[in-house]
Amino acid sequence: MSDTTADWRPTATRDALLLRARLYALVREFMHERGVLEVETPILSEAGNTDANIESFRLEFDGHRDAGARTRWLRTSPEFPLKRLLAAGIGDCYELGRVFRNGEAGRRHNPEFTMLEWYRVGWDHHRLMDETAELVQAALGLVGRRASVRETSYRMLYQDLFGFDPHDAPIDALREPLQIFDIPPEGLTRDDWLDLLMTHLVQPTLTENRILLVHGYPATQAALARLSADAVPVAERFELYLGPLELANGYHELRDAREQGARFAADNARRAARGAVQPPPDARLLDALGHGLPSCAGVAMGMDRLMMCLLGTERIDEVLAFPFPRA
Repeated sequence: MSDTTADWRPTATRDALLLRARLYALVREFMHERGVLEVETPILSEAGNTDANIESFRLEFDGHRDAGARTRWLRTSPEFPLKRLLAAGIGDCYELGRVFRNGEAGRRHNPEFTMLEWYRVGWDHHRLMDETAELVQAALGLVGRRASVRETSYRMLYQDLFGFDPHDAPIDALREPLQIFDIPPEGLTRDDWLDLLMTHLVQPTLTENRILLVHGYPATQAALARLSADAVPVAERFELYLGPLELANGYHELRDAREQGARFAADNARRAARGAVQPPPDARLLDALGHGLPSCAGVAMGMDRLMMCLLGTERIDEVLAFPFPRA
């Protein structure tokens, strides 16, 4: 029988798969040297991710009914169970594993991908930023590279590039630099315009061999991060970019169960307004926060994105054995 499509073949080369294996070994050694425990948590959960910008896969369990809720959600990150472990006193921990996001497929996205997430007890997001950059530098060493490092606040980044303060500039000022893209404004919020500025005008200009650490995001983009005590509070959150690619997103973690519950409810209210599915919030996480989450910082890093940087490719297919169309 002739092979007319060859779509049974992997899209990554053997060298790319070898590099991935070396990267995972480096991550585990990096964490072991620092006393961070590797753990495994469930991929299927009774709770979903309420974040209005992230869609979860869901499926139905056909076993006996007393096993628990029949509708289960594939995790979009291991964040909630890792925080439950922290609340139980496990200490510094990490997980390296597969996560899933519905609808995210393209040149830089695959619905199934690998995430590294770790937590440091007693740390804030600034200290964790430094460690995250150290790990990226160690990974670059696998291919004989090293990057320069720049740290800036979200406010300074936008002021330097666009001349306005992103925390209080009117929406018309946010829209003005994006006019060249002719983006329909219907339904777009202030945070949507800020995100479009980042993806369309900031990221494409970032220096290729530089680690950029951005911190102090708008309070409306806090997600699961604490808010600062400043007169104008900002989210104690950071993102790490290597060249134009966002690799990591970290928080000085919110510990208030009531506030977290209110954020979950607000997420689902936004989902309801747009007619989207409203996943059940993670009640066990809220119980864990109520019990007491230690002061900590956590960060999630996309390993496939990091692999793309190491190989110098803009196509995620080249770092995956079998991407979504061939899975």
